Amino acid sequence: MKAALIESVGTISVTEVPDPTPGPREVVVGVAACGLCGTDLHILQGEFAPRLPIVPGHEFAGEIVALGKDVSELAVGDLVAVDPSLYCHECRYCRNGHANLCDRWQAIGVSMPGGAAEFAVAPAANCVVLPEHVRVQDAALIEPLSCAIRGYDVLRSTLGARVLIYGAGTMGLMMLELAKRTGASGVDVVDVNPDRLATAFVLGCTGATASADELDRPQGWDVVIDATGNAAAIQDGLGRVAKAGTFLQFGVADYAARATIEPYKIYNQEITITGSMAVLHSYERAAELFATGILDPEVFITDRLPLAQYPQAMRQFADGIGRKTVVVP
Repeated sequence: MKAALIESVGTISVTEVPDPTPGPREVVVGVAACGLCGTDLHILQGEFAPRLPIVPGHEFAGEIVALGKDVSELAVGDLVAVDPSLYCHECRYCRNGHANLCDRWQAIGVSMPGGAAEFAVAPAANCVVLPEHVRVQDAALIEPLSCAIRGYDVLRSTLGARVLIYGAGTMGLMMLELAKRTGASGVDVVDVNPDRLATAFVLGCTGATASADELDRPQGWDVVIDATGNAAAIQDGLGRVAKAGTFLQFGVADYAARATIEPYKIYNQEITITGSMAVLHSYERAAELFATGILDPEVFITDRLPLAQYPQAMRQFADGIGRKTVVVP
């Protein structure tokens, strides 16, 4: 089969690899669409240190084409979205309900062959059958939505909160959509890309600007979310949190990124700084919310490219062009 392959740091191609075979409790999914994500870029840059070469792609959906011998709850022909997270279920964090922090954490498309291919293997337990009205080609959005839901689980956002989001890419816009539905009294968005800011306005943000200095909020925001991973944005955001407010590190930063905090201010103003890592008990909820139309795929997916153009799609993503780019095998 054809698949994208990160061969070494900085090197990616589309090539022929062996067809996958399911284990007893696995299925083979014929991939309908696979989204690109910042994690893919980090892997290409060598920052997550996975075993290379690797077929990337952890945001994907498709049709089941083969079943392992012990799979009875799914059928060939089922349309599914795939939760890529793989846990050991044995370590302290798994046993304490924090499987996303698993000592042996792995993921399809990160440490195991992923969905940037014609076919991908997944555990049966990780497959969510899609309702008939959901287009399988759009369902690659479910995985990033599940990450956004995990972010709001961490926030425990209160009604009437004023929210500031750094970044109007796919994840920032998803956080905007969730903020609107969790009772925020206003949601402001900061991004240097005017096209992305225009989309934030279309989706109903309160304000959208290239700098928080342009927003009239001298007391700060109750919730500040970084969805960029950019050190300068993170540093700026830390200074925008209101008294008793919360800063959420949601974007994936480079390992080398650094920000400075003011310990006295954190103490004196009871500021919370927290993070959100991947998916935890949120994938099925994301699938259910997606089926209700919480996201408009035509707004979020700006580019649909053939698998053969995966290297081009990665370059386009790295340049910040569009919002969500998906490849279609």
